[in-house]
Amino acid sequence: METFTVEGKIREGRGKGPARRTRMTGMVPAVLYGARKESISLAVNAKQVARILRSETGHNTIFSVQVAGGSEEKAMLKDWQVDPVSNALLHVDLLRIAMDVRMRVRVPVHTFGEPQGVKMQGGVFETVTREVEIECLPGDIPEEYRVDVSEFLIGKQLRAGDLPIDPAKVKLLTDPTRVLAHVVMLKKEDEPVVEAAVATETAPAEPEVIKKGKKETEEGEAEGAAEAAPKAAEKKGKEK
Repeated sequence: METFTVEGKIREGRGKGPARRTRMTGMVPAVLYGARKESISLAVNAKQVARILRSETGHNTIFSVQVAGGSEEKAMLKDWQVDPVSNALLHVDLLRIAMDVRMRVRVPVHTFGEPQGVKMQGGVFETVTREVEIECLPGDIPEEYRVDVSEFLIGKQLRAGDLPIDPAKVKLLTDPTRVLAHVVMLKKEDEPVVEAAVATETAPAEPEVIKKGKKETEEGEAEGAAEAAPKAAEKKGKEK
């Protein structure tokens, strides 16, 4: 397994200004804490930290922190912040590690192979959870758990309890019945043509409304003409 060392120095300044100046030198603000020791504010090599995050073990990597003028300590990356635009590291939290003390970590779960339920039955393979939580000594932390899902048929589920975990070294903290992945039947979508047909049947007939309005108008005009006829005759008699 590849070993890593992160170089650092004691950080004096606080606030955004000193932190910005630290990053300009290729370092990143950090805090080293844990193991019942006093917290130390550091500036650590940003490239070395980024290299650890890109490694196979990622944030579960145990590495050495070499502080200028101080002793070397074992640590892990507990948390980190990155710039959302440049993806550059802004700050890291380093957790001291005691190699003889059990600790809780999250380990990624990776599947491989094409399930029979997908290839032969037309199902869909879905990943539900990509990691599990375990408890073990720092030296026993696995890089990952790999599971072959080639024989999975529709309805088959991969649960946390199915992972190849050595109970003598590792304790599974995630619920053993937790579903990590499964093969399911592809759901059929409703045809929009049927909905359009229903909408057409229930929609009101617009021409009938227009025809009705026209009929009412014609009837109103006829009634008005009938009322006006006697009045016109009466007026004509007076004039004579």
